Amino acid sequence: MRHPEWIKVSLAGMHDTKKVLRHHGVSTVCEEARCPNRGKCFSESTATFMILGDRCTRNCAFCAVESSLPLPPDPDEPQRVAEAAVELGLKFVVITSVTRDDLSDGGADQFAKTIRAVRQMGKSIKIEVLTPDFKGSTEALNAVLGAMPDVFNHNIETVPRLYGAVRPMADYGTSLDILKNAKKLYPEATSKSGIMVGLGEDEGEVLQVMKDLRDAECDILTVGQYLRPGRRNIPVVEYITPAVFEKYRAAALGLGFRAVASSPLTRSSMNAEKIFDENRG
Repeated sequence: MRHPEWIKVSLAGMHDTKKVLRHHGVSTVCEEARCPNRGKCFSESTATFMILGDRCTRNCAFCAVESSLPLPPDPDEPQRVAEAAVELGLKFVVITSVTRDDLSDGGADQFAKTIRAVRQMGKSIKIEVLTPDFKGSTEALNAVLGAMPDVFNHNIETVPRLYGAVRPMADYGTSLDILKNAKKLYPEATSKSGIMVGLGEDEGEVLQVMKDLRDAECDILTVGQYLRPGRRNIPVVEYITPAVFEKYRAAALGLGFRAVASSPLTRSSMNAEKIFDENRG
């Protein structure tokens, strides 16, 4: 399906940021997941770091990241991420990862080490983590939250009815529980989640997901249009109009979310610092 007129993607202006990333040998979800905003973000010297390699143990139908047996965690990776963040001059750092079901802790220890490494190099830097579900492990969640990120993010991604097609190796209830438990274990952190639309869901289902997230005391919500990153990925069912995105934004604020980003090109990590400041305000 051809993109409608309200979705315009540009990949210009990425060179300098990519040069820094390559120099430090770090990966970004911007590149690995083929994010449509990577040109804009890289031109502003921002990026979302992706730790634990570039191979995922799951096969979500919407994602462009390679699904295969990953390599062992790199012990030098946390320091390289920290050095790249400082060289880019970031005041707000977002750290995500592939899903590592092959590791006993799901990669939680690497998250904690990376948070601490960034904090050591830039004590005033705010940090958001966007984690996998750790198979619901409270122990893994405790390990990440013990490093005291400012924002804990876990994306719900889609409505329950579509999980079998979109996230066949994940579980809606487990994702909700991760957000609920994060708030119980570390109420000082801002909690955040995101959903993609255009996969065949209806407005009632989206509204119910919002209600479920509010029941989990989620503070921030992002809503964005699913865009097919490659031919092997699930097709777009519908392009949602900007008017409907505005409707979702108003509904989410009405339900009590403290900050909401809702637009066709909204992505979970895009403008993360701005939406964090809105939440605090």
